[in-house]
Amino acid sequence: MGILAWIVLGIIAGAIAKAIYPGSQGGGILVTMVLGIIGALVGGFLGSALLGISFTGFNIQGFLVAIVGAIVVLFLYGLATGRS
Repeated sequence: MGILAWIVLGIIAGAIAKAIYPGSQGGGILVTMVLGIIGALVGGFLGSALLGISFTGFNIQGFLVAIVGAIVVLFLYGLATGRS
């Protein structure tokens, strides 16, 4: 999936990940969008590298990888900012 597609998917995945992840992460919509984009990019690159699967186009596998990546980034953000 191209970088632009991961960015668009990351915005959506960030909102879903924030709704799924328990606790208060803080930050507004811009922080959620940025963390979602970073999570989608990280999830897409790591998923492709570790699983050997090319996540191309908007499909369910790419969407799930983006959400998982966004949840991981939200967790790391919570550790960095001291929020649970």
